Amino acid sequence: MGAALALAARGVGRTAPNPSVGCVIAKDGRVVGRGWTQPGGRPHAEAMALAQAGDAARSATAYVTLEPCAHESARGPACADLLAAAGVARVVAALRDPDPRTDGAGLARLAAAGIDSRCGLREGEARASMAGFLTRRVLGRPHVTLKLALSLDGGVAMGDGRSQWITGAEARAHAHLERARHDLILVGAGTLAADAPRLDVRLQGLEDRAPRRVLLSRTVRPPEGWLGVDRPGDIADLPGDLLMIEGGAATAAAFLAAGLVDRLLVYRAPILIGAARTLGDIGLRDLGQAHGRWRRTDRRTLGVDTLEVYGRA
Repeated sequence: MGAALALAARGVGRTAPNPSVGCVIAKDGRVVGRGWTQPGGRPHAEAMALAQAGDAARSATAYVTLEPCAHESARGPACADLLAAAGVARVVAALRDPDPRTDGAGLARLAAAGIDSRCGLREGEARASMAGFLTRRVLGRPHVTLKLALSLDGGVAMGDGRSQWITGAEARAHAHLERARHDLILVGAGTLAADAPRLDVRLQGLEDRAPRRVLLSRTVRPPEGWLGVDRPGDIADLPGDLLMIEGGAATAAAFLAAGLVDRLLVYRAPILIGAARTLGDIGLRDLGQAHGRWRRTDRRTLGVDTLEVYGRA
């Protein structure tokens, strides 16, 4: 299942509205097929792995990060049917599919075909891997990651608004990797005017994974090729399941105040700015409301900088 989860990571940010799923087919202690959801959502991971395995899939075990789909689609057959037709002996899924067209029906169809089917192995990791898909299903909007590059004294920019560059090259490279894992990237009108950001992915081999650009503004029209939203709540209508917010301070505060941030990426540089710009009002009425909202999920060193990742508590 760990290998299946690693394969699923390859498609994150490229498969919406489908989730990025990984599948490994093993037989006699050897991997005979591997697959992950392809760009645009098809082929599914199971179809790719079965095509690679061929006849070796018979009597094998399929490890898949999401319950195999049970609904018919004009884009391809149901994966539960494909696994049954291939003659696999066992299917182990990490997570049950919340899509009402499948939700338990995929596992039931496998069981009806005499296949030993189980669910729940490494479920937490699968949920994290498919955060965009699950947030869209449950809350009807994209999963939102807010990226903050801070000085030691909490500044997000100099007093005049300049923020290039607070962090070093390694931290910026990691931020570009995060961009490559998102469908959408959003900035406010102030950042657009001050920095004219390209918001692309400048990592060798990943240049084609740049997310679609979105401008948050009620008064400024988005540049050609960009999408636009008037207010944070409008993100529900955006075409994508993973949204990254990169700037600036007012935009970050607006999303935090609206309760629309699911994940924080906090890059902290060993510098002091002094009279810096910081986050504005995020809607707290007293300090007690600030506690218990976030749980740290990762911490690492990137060159001279430090990254901390937080999820909703």
